[in-house]
Amino acid sequence: MADILHRVGVEHSSPQRVYDALTTLDGLSGWWVEKTTGDTGRGGVVEFRFGPGGIDMEVAELDPGRLVRWDVVDGPQEWIGTSVQWDIRQDGDWTIVLFRHEGWREPVEFMHHCSTKWATFLMSLKELLETGTGAPDPRDVRISDWH
Repeated sequence: MADILHRVGVEHSSPQRVYDALTTLDGLSGWWVEKTTGDTGRGGVVEFRFGPGGIDMEVAELDPGRLVRWDVVDGPQEWIGTSVQWDIRQDGDWTIVLFRHEGWREPVEFMHHCSTKWATFLMSLKELLETGTGAPDPRDVRISDWH
């Protein structure tokens, strides 16, 4: 199995503000995918609709201000059965987000693409919280013909 791992700091924020951006439809549509619907509560399913397709995540675990974890229940074949997790903590003036998209069966080329895209979206999360404006799909950075 293989995992995507990233770390990003958000300056002058708080763990609760980061948590809210990860657990509300307004927050998620502000940094990841504008077309976000569904139930963001534990056990709910959140639907993210990108230009070329979509991903459905079941909310598996929530610990306010500390942790968000989703299980991928529909989307690209390589994603199904994987999980996405954010661990959140305060470190001085910075809120640190440790991100992982874990459980990939093998590190195929699409995983490399997704790792780069997750990095751009984590920067979008950072920008949303620091400036009030993120760059969610479809306004995100295009890195290849895979979006």
